[in-house]
Amino acid sequence: MAIGECRSPGGGTGRREITMDRKQFYKAALGFVAVGVAVMAMPSVAFAQEAAAAAADKATFLTSNGAAWLGGAIGAGLAIMGGAAGIGRIGGSAVESMARQPAAAGQISTAMIITAAMIEGATLFAVVVGMMAVLK
Repeated sequence: MAIGECRSPGGGTGRREITMDRKQFYKAALGFVAVGVAVMAMPSVAFAQEAAAAAADKATFLTSNGAAWLGGAIGAGLAIMGGAAGIGRIGGSAVESMARQPAAAGQISTAMIITAAMIEGATLFAVVVGMMAVLK
């Protein structure tokens, strides 16, 4: 039996559809955020000896430059996720409405492309602002 196949009660084999509900999605997203925070904290751990030798008397958790990098990176990531969610929702709704009214498919697809382009532009602007904060 191959991966993803299961036996049905009638004796035949059928493909099992693997889906993810919202709770599993949120758990996975939280795990990715935790891994991202851990990866971002790694350079500070790796260079801890140099930082301790350079600033033995000054103990700060996050410098202003580090805060700008952190904020810019998080902001750019959130902008990308928000833009992707918006464009995905627009596409899904457009396909659903085209299925309900095939006669209006041309108008719906035109409005969908224009709206997706506006979201893409706003997302690109937000990413550029975030990267400017990182690279200042």
